[in-house]
Amino acid sequence: MSLKFGTFMAPFHCPAGQDPTAAFERDLDIIRHMDRLGFDEAWIGEHHSCGHELIPDPFIFIAWAAPQTSHIKLGTGVVSLPYHNPLWVADRALFSDRLLRGRFMLGLGPGALPTDAAMIGIDVEDQRTAFEEDVDVLMAILRGESVTASTSRYRLVDARTQYDPYSDFDIGVAAIASPTGPRMASKHGISLLSVGATAQGGFDSLALHWDVMRERAPEFGHVPDRSRWRLVGPMHLAETKEQAIEDVRHGLDDWADYTQHVIAAPHFRAAGENFDERVAWVNETGLGVIGTPDEAIAQIERLDRQSGGFGSYLLMHHEWARHDATLKSYELFARHVMPRFTGSASRLEKSRDHAVSRWDELDKRHSDAIAAATERHAAERAGRG
Repeated sequence: MSLKFGTFMAPFHCPAGQDPTAAFERDLDIIRHMDRLGFDEAWIGEHHSCGHELIPDPFIFIAWAAPQTSHIKLGTGVVSLPYHNPLWVADRALFSDRLLRGRFMLGLGPGALPTDAAMIGIDVEDQRTAFEEDVDVLMAILRGESVTASTSRYRLVDARTQYDPYSDFDIGVAAIASPTGPRMASKHGISLLSVGATAQGGFDSLALHWDVMRERAPEFGHVPDRSRWRLVGPMHLAETKEQAIEDVRHGLDDWADYTQHVIAAPHFRAAGENFDERVAWVNETGLGVIGTPDEAIAQIERLDRQSGGFGSYLLMHHEWARHDATLKSYELFARHVMPRFTGSASRLEKSRDHAVSRWDELDKRHSDAIAAATERHAAERAGRG
């Protein structure tokens, strides 16, 4: 199994009432840190209400982060497509792809916060149907086609983009609980991001997501590719489990309260009424890890077995711990977890094992060689004397 790694950054800033400028700087600091550590990608979300998920336009944030990073790919995680005219989304995506010289990714979704949709007059019941319509339109425009379409939200007349793509950038569709995401990913042969697939009952969602991909993709001439399937889950790591749990006393309760009492999203809701119950919910349901790198490795291996295989694991970014402890968690993940699944350290380990296998022989020969050289030197001195 060779995996890629990144983050899915809503981003959460709990509780409400924090200075947004400082929050944005922390988000950027995380991405710069990940870039230095060798992570592959970062996906940045779009939200407009509820006071906790603070980035309203991932395209702007990506343009801000791009010149301050060197290697990491940056994606919209995700654009809430029914909120926008697909023509302008296509233009912004192609523009961003060119500005980032191939480091851009486009993530799409129907919109996570019902309060966002309500403010622009979209009924929650209509979001997923609207999303499926809009993905069809967007993909046609990205392919260079001319599109005429009319919905209650926009009207396009012979609409087309004036840009060619700079690269074959990745396009992904978010999936949480419903089959909408895998339906569109399989129809258009694009990537799937399973955002809630590690939550309680999430393994059932994993099966649902891939069943839809496997069943529908051949209808549209596509072969579902597990290497393009991304799974998202939360982790916080420290040198010991006890330290990790102590770290998340800082913000786990505030994050859980947000999911339980602020955002109206029954498919994305923490369990537990106190800190200990919430830690147990993360660690004992398969949701994620508050613990050590070894436990993180075991979690990813378990997800691989349960899912049948996937291509990337994205750490759901949160601020359960203070910023310095969060940076340390990403560092531990990069140092000890990623090499286990990327193979980047396999030759180093083989080199060590080879050295160990010859240690007795070479240590004696080396010692004997030093002794012989010493004796020769002594003999030469005696001869000169």
